[in-house]
Amino acid sequence: MPQTRIENRVSRIAIERLAPHPDSPNRMSKGNFAKLVRNIERTGRYEPLVIRPKDDGFQIINGHHRWRALQELGYKSVEAVVWDIDDEETDILLATLNRLGGSNVLEKKLTLLKRLNRRAEARDLAKRLPHTAAQIRRFAQMSADGLTRITSAKSVLANPVVFFLDDAQQEIIGKAMSRVCEGRSEKTKAARNAAALTQIARLFTERHEQHVSVKNSEPSTL
Repeated sequence: MPQTRIENRVSRIAIERLAPHPDSPNRMSKGNFAKLVRNIERTGRYEPLVIRPKDDGFQIINGHHRWRALQELGYKSVEAVVWDIDDEETDILLATLNRLGGSNVLEKKLTLLKRLNRRAEARDLAKRLPHTAAQIRRFAQMSADGLTRITSAKSVLANPVVFFLDDAQQEIIGKAMSRVCEGRSEKTKAARNAAALTQIARLFTERHEQHVSVKNSEPSTL
């Protein structure tokens, strides 16, 4: 793939010159979008959009919700970083940058991955996307038209959960998860860890609910 020159200088662009990318897979709930609007309105701050030159204007790569929020707030121009990149690199960024917030529209996510897989091998894409080579191959073979396959695809589109632990927390959680993981049949370590964490959370929730139920059933004393 040819090298592309990236400019990281923030520019102010007229909002009417921006257009969303039609295959952006990222979506935000109405509630979260309302919070985004209120936050920008309150602070006047937002992360600059990432855009690229397209036709007579610019196409949004990252920042579709910020663009909509700024429109709703009556902004006439926005701060943006203009990247001079081709269609393939744009697809890569749509599948990575937008994965960090909101959630995916499955049909458009599959469209992006199919298109990328036609241009590059799954093992090469796996080095740049938040998916394994096996997942990418599976996505590329799926049809977004069939409800059965869409339902199946949703089961393999995992949601990332990121949090940070100090050494003591990591030791405690590691011991608990290793015990729960024993004998599990999931094929990958990530799948086993996800199943173990879910089981730990389920057990805690059930015991908490039982405790609350017993406490509520105890006769009150005056």
